[in-house]
Amino acid sequence: MSEDAQDVVLVVEDEPAIRMILRDYLAGEGYHVLVAEDGEQAFAILASKPHLDLMVTDYRLPGGISGVEIAEPAVKLRPDLKVIFISGYPAEILESGSPITRKAPILAKPFDLDTLHEQIQSLLR
Repeated sequence: MSEDAQDVVLVVEDEPAIRMILRDYLAGEGYHVLVAEDGEQAFAILASKPHLDLMVTDYRLPGGISGVEIAEPAVKLRPDLKVIFISGYPAEILESGSPITRKAPILAKPFDLDTLHEQIQSLLR
């Protein structure tokens, strides 16, 4: 993390229990965590928050917008934004054909929270 401020992480996850676990775990690790349960909330946060370091997003989300469809415009607007995809169906992420999926880590659910933290630390170094 940067020494002068907390790193800001946006978690986009539709399952309330998983969203809560990720929020609580990452906050406990010292990150400032914002949460969204769908694409609409994620885009509202992306539009209103000038500083985000990382987005952790599920692939399958309600409302017909995938995590990839959130991440692509987010990274175009914020080239320094790092992305981690999480999914019970990781092959679908790769099958989307998006260039972002070749760079962003993909964690298959269920995953170990320490593995997520290691990925975050690696990306934010």
